[in-house]
Amino acid sequence: EVNPLNRKILTFINLNSFLDAGFWHKLSENKLNVYGLDETPKFINGFYYNGDPAGLPCRLNVEYSAFDKVPQVPSRCFRSHGVLHNMNTIDKFKECDHKELLENVGKKVWEDIVSKKIEEDPSLLSRFLLLTFADLKKYIYYYWFAFPCLCMPEDVTMVTDPVKLPDRLNSQQISELIAEYDKFQSTSTEFVGYFIIVQTKDSVVVDHLKNVESYSKDTCKIFFGFADPCTLDSNPGWPLRNYLLYISYHWGDKFKNAEILCFRDRSKDGVRDVSHSIILTLNISSTKTLTECPKSVGWEKNERQKLGPRVVNLSSSMDPVRLSESAVDLNLKLMRWRLLPELDLEKVAGTKCLLLGAGTLGCNVARCLMGWGVRHITLVDNGRISYSNPVRQSLFQFEDCLNGGKPKAEAAAEALKKIFPGVKATGISLSIPMPGHSVSDGSLEVTKNEVKQLDELVQSHDALFLLLDTRESRWLPTVMAAAYQKIVICAALGFDTFLVMRHGFHTGVDNPEKIAFSSTMSIPGDQLGCYFCNDVVAPGNSTRDRTLDQQCTVSRPGMSYLASALAGELLVSVIQHPLGPKAPADTSAKDEHLSQELSCNLGIVPHQIRCFLSRFHQLLPASMAFDKCTACSKTVIDAYKKDGFDFLLKAFNDPAYLENLTGLTQMHQETLDAEVWDYSDDEECSSMEIT
Repeated sequence: EVNPLNRKILTFINLNSFLDAGFWHKLSENKLNVYGLDETPKFINGFYYNGDPAGLPCRLNVEYSAFDKVPQVPSRCFRSHGVLHNMNTIDKFKECDHKELLENVGKKVWEDIVSKKIEEDPSLLSRFLLLTFADLKKYIYYYWFAFPCLCMPEDVTMVTDPVKLPDRLNSQQISELIAEYDKFQSTSTEFVGYFIIVQTKDSVVVDHLKNVESYSKDTCKIFFGFADPCTLDSNPGWPLRNYLLYISYHWGDKFKNAEILCFRDRSKDGVRDVSHSIILTLNISSTKTLTECPKSVGWEKNERQKLGPRVVNLSSSMDPVRLSESAVDLNLKLMRWRLLPELDLEKVAGTKCLLLGAGTLGCNVARCLMGWGVRHITLVDNGRISYSNPVRQSLFQFEDCLNGGKPKAEAAAEALKKIFPGVKATGISLSIPMPGHSVSDGSLEVTKNEVKQLDELVQSHDALFLLLDTRESRWLPTVMAAAYQKIVICAALGFDTFLVMRHGFHTGVDNPEKIAFSSTMSIPGDQLGCYFCNDVVAPGNSTRDRTLDQQCTVSRPGMSYLASALAGELLVSVIQHPLGPKAPADTSAKDEHLSQELSCNLGIVPHQIRCFLSRFHQLLPASMAFDKCTACSKTVIDAYKKDGFDFLLKAFNDPAYLENLTGLTQMHQETLDAEVWDYSDDEECSSMEIT
């Protein structure tokens, strides 16, 4: 363009936004974990570079590190200060007042110019604005960049055409300029994008903006320099616009014409070249009399070269495993936005769970745990998949039954990894030795190895789920878990009843009468009983002389889903409670008794959940640890720790050994002598029947 005085009007080359995929990953992570519903502006950082090859457009880079509190600007690059406005809905993104957003940043630039804050931190002249909406279900991101610049009251005109640096300075002066520039930049923690060049008869000096007044324009030549990302011979880049307003406001009345060095520093094949830098001689009027902030411009055009937002779809380019991990956690992290800000998902995800039993309960519990974000699941079972299993056991299919059936544990683990590749699922085929199931001399070594393997599994996990078919199969894991202080969740099914419970966290108490309760409605978590604490007989062989309907778990189909869901939820509640597995058990089942001591952010943490489906009724009883328990009493745990397999072998071959060891036999006799109890068949007494 040409003005009435036949002087060319200076035009600037726009900046182009360049965002790498890492930025969107970090934005998604922050949106879920940090921002939530918060729409307040967030400060981010970008950078530009003045050494691009010819033909490349001016660009501002915004990367993964944009969110760092301490900016990480690459070497020889220049920082730009950004403001992120991330909207919660697409409608808010569209309806946002773009003019107001731009003016707010422009006012900040104006204040920094007037106050000379620019001279302390010249990078404040380069700012950008980023308006976004992230659709985290589809991984589609809507965004609109702005590079706010203040308009001069009058057009800036060029006194002469742009001049290349070698046409104004000789080779020696250019070498001195490069040396002085490097020296100047070495004194700062990051490269400075705005500076002055002072040329005398004998030397060239590069200095800070704040030192302009220390040089006399009568004895030296002063250039206002800036790092120019533009590669064109006839135009400067966008970062010059705010710089010109600063020059005109503070120096417009002192310089008839301002000389601007658009410094470009390119390296090619190891050779440094600044010869494509240009010098502009501009006619700039003073803006010292301005009392209001000038008009702001700077919204970026989209691909169609129209003012409007852009869209980027990363669903196809992102790693499918990473996509699935992010998507799996989406629902959980959304809980923290409004409902449960204090929910500790990291603690849940880091819990290693051992599921003993990969049948109806095991399959459903595993899926529930994955839904809660648990990443480490080990399944143990010694069975194979039969034709009756897939309709009830949710991880299996018809093909798994063919050719004798796949091992349940391994097949369940593989199914979990197909559902979610990010889970670390392991299946182990293993038989669990049981009391009442005698160990012959020929199977002694096999049994010893099974005990050793189970012991190692229990030690290497944080929580155990007892999801086994028989009562006695739960005994050995209960003993080991009590010995190693592990969280235990037990689930057992009847035809139309089920039990879900957590075990007490300690090995038992010697004298329950001396326990002091913190609340009349609760029992401390370290004084709660285990699955066997309500029994007055040792576990024995429950499979002997049983018909087919007694050998199989015959229950209403919906029972396993209810029990499995409650088992998974109970574990998470235990983990979330401030006291963890020592959380007291509430026995009231009434909201008015809830207290900070009894509840966690998810609610109460019961000891037992007993459901009676025929009446659609549920109870939350709690019971104390039994000092003569055959599984978790101090006597049993001490014997296991001291004698190990020798102790277990006696229990496997003779369940009465446990009754004698714990004092149950003596208690039976004393009870009969006192004629207080009258029962005829010890073998029929179980934790479901004795209260």
